[in-house]
Amino acid sequence: MNETNRVQQLAPILQNYYIEPHFVEEYGTVQKIYSNKGTFALKKINPSIGTDFIRHVHLLYQKGFNRIVPIYPTMDGRYAVLHENDLYYLMPWMPNDLKDNREQTNLQLFRELARLHTLSAKEITVNKEERTEHYEKTIQEMEKQQEFLDGFIDQCEKKTYMSPFELLYCMYYNEISQALRFSKTKFEEWYESTKENEKARMVITHGKLASEHFLYDDRGYGYFINFENARYGSPIHDLLPYISRAINTRPKRSDTAIDWVYHYFKYFPFKPDEKLLFFSYLALPIPIIQVAESYYRKQRPKNELRYVSQLQHRYWHLKNSEYIVMKMTEVENAQKAKEGAQQQS
Repeated sequence: MNETNRVQQLAPILQNYYIEPHFVEEYGTVQKIYSNKGTFALKKINPSIGTDFIRHVHLLYQKGFNRIVPIYPTMDGRYAVLHENDLYYLMPWMPNDLKDNREQTNLQLFRELARLHTLSAKEITVNKEERTEHYEKTIQEMEKQQEFLDGFIDQCEKKTYMSPFELLYCMYYNEISQALRFSKTKFEEWYESTKENEKARMVITHGKLASEHFLYDDRGYGYFINFENARYGSPIHDLLPYISRAINTRPKRSDTAIDWVYHYFKYFPFKPDEKLLFFSYLALPIPIIQVAESYYRKQRPKNELRYVSQLQHRYWHLKNSEYIVMKMTEVENAQKAKEGAQQQS
């Protein structure tokens, strides 16, 4: 689509804001609008998520959380415009020219995420039967995963000549099983500590937390964007995907990721049961099990090089997760020992 057509297409939408577009640049679902009233960002979303999205943003505004890029109302007070089966909303364009190092950017992101969770936190009533059902289904799934791991290694070891993938899997088997057992143990501890609880803590989660969804204005203040997936849920649902992506690298001791989490805890401390669940989910070796299952089910011919590469990368992710979980577990155990000594003295 050429520039003239793009401007003409967006003009009816922007009329609702009394904005005349002069020039438009396209950034995926976001259009950068140069106009008679300044520079704006116009975003297109699916109408099915529009109502919930606006409601969550308004609720956060009402609770005093102002680190969301403002959504401008139309001249008649609407916060989104329906046009040709798509929903559009208008925001200021964030320059995002901050030159700070990435580490400071991540620390600010986690501090603001903690504020978001603190201001939106609420206790909800939990059905004990539903919690028990969730626990039993999860444990059953973990046991099935262990059965697959055991069955696959038995099959591999019976062969006279293993494939490169099978040989590598046998080398990794013990560590995958160890991670699964650790995850299961923490999940069992979580259930034992919460099975009699009638309440659980929920927050408004961002739903698609990423460094590129945290932009800076010309004063250096950070703001969240891309809030369409916001919903009430466990704060873990924001932390885990972010950490998981950050450690999806070659093997490294990611002390910086641990610093992010404890920086977040400084402003929004997890309860003991939330930490148990966090450790269980972070340690769960689902990605590497999925690769092994895919290889097992795949009919010949199999692309050994691709599967070996995938297994190697998932193993690195497992080891990076393991480092974070073990270091944080050490910190938590040391803190408990210190508190116990203080109580005895």
